[in-house]
Amino acid sequence: MAGQMHITKRDGRAEPVMFDKITDRIKALCTGLNQEYVDPVAITQKVVQGFHNGITSSQVDTLAAETCAYMSQRHHDFSTLAARIAISNLHKNTLQSFSQTCRSMFEYEDKQGRPAALISDEVWNFIRENASQLDEAVDYERDFAFDYFGFKTLEKSYLLRVHGHIVERPQHMWLRVACGIHCGSLNAALETYDLMSRRLFTHATPTLFNAGTPCPQMSSCFLLTMKDDSVDGIYDTLKQCAMISKCAGGIGVALSNVRAKGSYIRGTNGSSNGLVPMLRNFNETARYVDQGGGKRKGSFAMYIEPWHADVMDFLELKKNHGKEEQRARDLFYALWIPDLFMRRVKADEEWTLFCPNETVEIDTGKGLMDFWGDEFEAMYTRLESEGKGKRTMKAQQLWFRILESQMETGTPYMLYKDHANRKSNQQNLGTIHCSNLCTEIIEYTSADEVAVCNLASVSLAAFVRLGDRSYDFEELRRVTGVATRNLNKVIDRNFYPIEEARRSNMRHRPVGLGVQGLADALMMLRMPFESEDARRLNEDIFETIYFAACEASCDLASALGPYATYKGSPASEGKLQFDLWNRTPKSGRWDW
Repeated sequence: MAGQMHITKRDGRAEPVMFDKITDRIKALCTGLNQEYVDPVAITQKVVQGFHNGITSSQVDTLAAETCAYMSQRHHDFSTLAARIAISNLHKNTLQSFSQTCRSMFEYEDKQGRPAALISDEVWNFIRENASQLDEAVDYERDFAFDYFGFKTLEKSYLLRVHGHIVERPQHMWLRVACGIHCGSLNAALETYDLMSRRLFTHATPTLFNAGTPCPQMSSCFLLTMKDDSVDGIYDTLKQCAMISKCAGGIGVALSNVRAKGSYIRGTNGSSNGLVPMLRNFNETARYVDQGGGKRKGSFAMYIEPWHADVMDFLELKKNHGKEEQRARDLFYALWIPDLFMRRVKADEEWTLFCPNETVEIDTGKGLMDFWGDEFEAMYTRLESEGKGKRTMKAQQLWFRILESQMETGTPYMLYKDHANRKSNQQNLGTIHCSNLCTEIIEYTSADEVAVCNLASVSLAAFVRLGDRSYDFEELRRVTGVATRNLNKVIDRNFYPIEEARRSNMRHRPVGLGVQGLADALMMLRMPFESEDARRLNEDIFETIYFAACEASCDLASALGPYATYKGSPASEGKLQFDLWNRTPKSGRWDW
């Protein structure tokens, strides 16, 4: 009939718009939702208002999902329905077979007809050889556990595309990651897939981005120390940052060895421009070389210690006002604070600023940044008494400038140098100079070593047993062990953007286990967040995670030998993390 509106089906056929058919599609996805709020007829009425003649079936699903997402402010079940519609749409537009999906990614060619495989040769051969078992293991119903925001995040950045179109489903992604980590071991790959797809734990974003691909850069965090206080050293470090950022790594850089503004340069008989112009170069690199080719913005955190003579300019760099040539707003800033500074703030005493170049001992080549604790304090007070400071001010004056910057910009981050070194298992290597972008990793760095950390996150709410409102510590132990072994495997299978990162990771083999969902677990157990029961559960959870991680590490060391720099570490002397904090495990649950 003339003027009747049509929908273009996925096979290209034109079909008249049928209100009831759209309603039935939405109704079929409403199982378990609150019917008092979620009315398929009312939703369909809103959806059809956005129709145009020739709208495709896929566009109808997208419009319906967006409509439900907008209505989620009325009830959270609308968000669940939005996710179900969007995921169902993805399923209709992608292959059901994991192995066939991987084949299409492996055989991918760019628009010029050049091979551009998204799956590595080794991983594809493993998938092809085990295609039937892998395809059988996939449970696509688990895709529907995502909420709308979570699914759209996966869709935007994580699921792989061919010619701009998404070809992976969330379950395909989990299984690709598992195969990328455990290529050659089917049972281990299936175990990892099962745990991740049930959302008991997840690997970090770079692992989800890159596992199984021809460039499997799976590490999250990279920590650098400025190679040298020279043009070569600065630009070599800048290149390292660019290479790491290209491969989706977040970066922390220790700058406390770079001389301050106005300091003498012996090679040119001139004077230094200080940190600010240098940091503007790092700022532009972070903007230009983003993470994973546009998947995430490049992110650099720049660390100095509060005795550095350029610290006042450093605190201004992220502010929204002031001269543009004195700003570098796309970087993140952090202070690596010695205890001495905090004591002087508390006592309202003087604080002296130094140029790093003028604190270096000629016979050892070490400066203030290379010492911590009593050795740092002895050197700092000696330099003060020798009159080598650039400027002296009240410690509280600097402190209030720090607080002002934090209120205006959210930075600098504040980490405590002496405490970080005192609690580290790498005390046998030397002084630790910085943390990473997110401040949760503290590792040793040097001019020829770039520290790396591979991360995973355990979902604490997944171990709550709702039947008797108890917590499954044994399952938490098991899953933590799997995650620890996985992270150790990532070290070996990882692509390292620079040689210094590979050298560091192979020598020290660091892994990072985080958590998510503690508040959710407490709510599920009906425990007030600040109650004594919640505090005890918190301790018990982290005691279990630490025990399981240590247990898995011991098993790996028994089979493969200890890591290269184990000897001389606190752990090698029987001092575990709780010993360094003068604490004793309380639960009695585990045999330490």
